[in-house]
Amino acid sequence: MAALPRLVCASSVVLVVWAGFCSAVCVEVPSETEAVQGTHMKLLCISCMKREEVTASTVVEWFYRPEGGKDEPIYEYRKTNHEFPSRFSGRLQWNGSKDMQDVSITVLNVTLNDSGIYTCNITREFEFEIHRPLFTSSRLIHLTVVEEAGEDFTSVISEIMMYILLVFLTLWLLIEMVYCYRKVSKAEEAAQENATDYLAIPSENKENCAVPVEE
Repeated sequence: MAALPRLVCASSVVLVVWAGFCSAVCVEVPSETEAVQGTHMKLLCISCMKREEVTASTVVEWFYRPEGGKDEPIYEYRKTNHEFPSRFSGRLQWNGSKDMQDVSITVLNVTLNDSGIYTCNITREFEFEIHRPLFTSSRLIHLTVVEEAGEDFTSVISEIMMYILLVFLTLWLLIEMVYCYRKVSKAEEAAQENATDYLAIPSENKENCAVPVEE
């Protein structure tokens, strides 16, 4: 019977370790689609691998298409990084991960002319003993470059709520000041009336008003 708690404890540890291992999963997050002129913009491209794809070789190709234009290659990763001659020459930087699940690139010093459609093509070749199948996927990013960053709707609402709170606190403070002023004024008036009434009493009656002292 003493071995049963140890077995349950060991099983719990195994489950916790397994849950922690499974929780470290890849999540395919879409890229941002708006950039500010003069900043650096990361074009996010994530292609999660399955367990059997870990040993696959990966080739990444990036293309750019201006408004009304055609796709033109701008960047490639095929065991090594290669940047094609284009309007982005010297402004592209590899920003991917070692496991080749994140194959993003960063555009440095974004300009207004960088607006357009970016395509990320991922090709994986499985290295099985019998055959070497290929797996391909693509991501499209519609990028818009603006001159200045627009205000976030949440920040605007926060500012409005802050101003409303300031107005409410100011009104509450004024009301409290008026209330305290009236209360003090009434107390002073009552004290003056008591003093006036006391002075109006004849001196003989004042002596009678004295409180007798017990011996």
